Amino acid sequence: MVESTTQVGAFIDKMAGHFLHVPTDGQGRLIHALARFHCSTQPRCAIMIRGYAGTGKTTSVGALVKVLREYGQRPVLLAPTGRAAKVMQSYAHLYASTIHRHIYRTKRSSDGNPAFGLAPNTRENTVFIVDEASMIGEGRQRSDGGGMQYRSLLDDLMEFVFSGEGCRLVLVGDDAQLPPVGESESPALNENQMRRDFALTVATVRLTDVVRQEMDSGILFNAHRLRLQIDTGKVQWPQFKVNGMSDIRRINGYELQEYIETAFDHHGEDNVSIITRSNKRAQAFNQQIRHRILWRETSLEAGDRLMVVKNNYHWLASVDTVPTTLLANGDVTVVTKVLKRFERYGVQFAHVEVEFADAPDWGVFEVMVNLSILESDLPSIPYADVQILQEAIAEDYIHLGSKSAILKAVKADECFQALQVKFAWSLTCHKAQGGQWQSVIIDPGYITEDTINTEWLRWLYTAFTRAQTELALLNFSDDFFE
Repeated sequence: MVESTTQVGAFIDKMAGHFLHVPTDGQGRLIHALARFHCSTQPRCAIMIRGYAGTGKTTSVGALVKVLREYGQRPVLLAPTGRAAKVMQSYAHLYASTIHRHIYRTKRSSDGNPAFGLAPNTRENTVFIVDEASMIGEGRQRSDGGGMQYRSLLDDLMEFVFSGEGCRLVLVGDDAQLPPVGESESPALNENQMRRDFALTVATVRLTDVVRQEMDSGILFNAHRLRLQIDTGKVQWPQFKVNGMSDIRRINGYELQEYIETAFDHHGEDNVSIITRSNKRAQAFNQQIRHRILWRETSLEAGDRLMVVKNNYHWLASVDTVPTTLLANGDVTVVTKVLKRFERYGVQFAHVEVEFADAPDWGVFEVMVNLSILESDLPSIPYADVQILQEAIAEDYIHLGSKSAILKAVKADECFQALQVKFAWSLTCHKAQGGQWQSVIIDPGYITEDTINTEWLRWLYTAFTRAQTELALLNFSDDFFE
């Protein structure tokens, strides 16, 4: 990379000035690397910031944002999920968007159905900072909504960023966390792969030194132990220290309801999460919360938290107050009003008003939800059931004659476009990834010695690092503790 020594020095001084403590050795290396990155004139320039929990990634990124703004630049902050974007926005003190909301747009194709593609990147000489990059996968996924092609989020992100003249990229993440679903590692944090596949000029800084102030946290102390165990490849029972730690504790099933009630009172529903291994367990916890703690009696009520489990571009297409057309897989909404319930084609539906949990200032909007899996163990509606529903709806449009006209009408039908949703107080770890909550409860399920492998340790590490203030370990056996 080509840079001016004077410019690099000035950037280093500005960065260091935004740290409230003396930077660790790793943060010092990162400051120097970011200075060279900032001054580089190389094309397709990127830097990866990989690091353990508690090593000061967020502090460093927050300082970077401040310095870039002092230079008159306005970086673009992105994250894979709404919850992750909300966390990023809180520490960077600048608006953050989900990747999907920022880089994709829809328009009507010639047949009247939604067409899906990349938005134009109209920015020049802009730094794009992407947090939780371990979640960005190469898998090609298709969204319901008509006209949607299989696309790779990583490919599209790279194409979008570097289509802007002079734009550069910062990828931030922890490669010990779970990789994207269906993948064995996180490609966006693999320097060699990113250089090979996208012709990037890329450097990597790995932060391993836990900031001294963070080691007072029992959550981070034990997460750091897990991280070291993952790095050394030791496949054995992790050993947690909870005695003398004020922010981490063991609880059993008899204590769970009282613990959740207290956490809701102290932190609010939005800041409490139960992370578990399976959709079946998550469903059981969600039902317990609705019926025993919140005293909800019907299948869907105002105040219910719903997670979208399939991308949908229909309902926001004409909502002017929301700066996106996408209700993305993983987005959490809160029901503000149930307008009506009805059955059609043998399926239960509800017409409701909702708001984004991570962006209530965008206001309330109306959607239709398909209630088929709301109280089931299924993660989404099976493809065969979607096909049956599509065929049943098509019967209502048989009078249109041609197959193309019938298909167009089906794709625009509100019942076909009804959101697939699950309750969202308890989540699997993949669904929770990228988010943070003040209070987290981890349910490991049934664990034997054979269960413990590197993948399971990464699951546990990811779950640990979702907690900000307090962490409860539910029904963990004595084998896990000193």
